Amino acid sequence: MYSKIVILNFPQEVAQKALVCQLTKKYDLLFNILSARISNKKEGYMVLEISSGTKAAFNKGVKFLKDQGVSVSGPEHQIYKDEEICTHCGACTAVCQTEALYIKRPEMEVMFDKERCSVCELCVVTCPARAMGLFSAEAQEVVA
Repeated sequence: MYSKIVILNFPQEVAQKALVCQLTKKYDLLFNILSARISNKKEGYMVLEISSGTKAAFNKGVKFLKDQGVSVSGPEHQIYKDEEICTHCGACTAVCQTEALYIKRPEMEVMFDKERCSVCELCVVTCPARAMGLFSAEAQEVVA
């Protein structure tokens, strides 16, 4: 199974079209909406995890989106958790929409599953200890 997180930017001309649904219907792709801010006749974005049986099927679906005017990109940054700084307060788990951050019980430790992270950055601004941060996915450098 091939799976990848992508960011779709919709110009206002195509924001009202049901393009993402066509990924399943025409290209047999599965998608999980990790984050979205889009409304009719306004530009917007969606962060999706798209899964397919093959990379070729994934590429066909992405080409379809691009042909419709949707900008498709990967996350420029990744989230990291500094285990030495984390106080395991759980504040980040309250804002994590994908449950990439969760509390392991009975230990009451905050755990981070990078595979589920949508890179929304809410945990970065929420963490009082500043244990959550960003690093460049390409350069592997810390950026915030």
